[in-house]
Amino acid sequence: MAKNQPAVLIPSDAIERKVTELGARIATDYARRTPLLLVGVLKGSFIFLADLSRRIAIPHAVDFIALSSYGDATRSTGEVRLIMDLRQAIAGKHVLIVEDIVDTGHTLAYLTHILGAREPASLHTCALVHKPSRREVDVRIHYVGFEIPDKWVVGYGLDYADQYRTLPYIGYVEPPKEPSAGS
Repeated sequence: MAKNQPAVLIPSDAIERKVTELGARIATDYARRTPLLLVGVLKGSFIFLADLSRRIAIPHAVDFIALSSYGDATRSTGEVRLIMDLRQAIAGKHVLIVEDIVDTGHTLAYLTHILGAREPASLHTCALVHKPSRREVDVRIHYVGFEIPDKWVVGYGLDYADQYRTLPYIGYVEPPKEPSAGS
């Protein structure tokens, strides 16, 4: 492994196969339920959403929402903030939230709550990766790419301090320890 290169956790060919599989499942499941709207959660989901969208062989639209629960930290604060809202109404539409990662579950719980209140015809979730060992809030993920251990993952849209997003694989890094109170 080159210096400063993340260790590979999920290689690019495995990601490609999984995204193709997810796209086929979603297209089959939503074949009779339209209009389908994919809602990408920025910034991390943009690469996954683009690839997934190209593999869903039924008519669909794409929109984006941006939330934050980490700020500049490496641990979720548990407090989720809406940074950018959808550009369109979702009432009566079948909505699929597309997340890069589900960690504690706070962000996805917040998002399903606020979008559910807008009366979509259905609201389901898709995550490229999730860390069940870190779950603090009970959330349902309808489509899951990979279950991963508790590591800080980067690549394929995932980042550490806004770095590594464009790696073609999912790797992991060891973020520096955050100072404790009083340090």
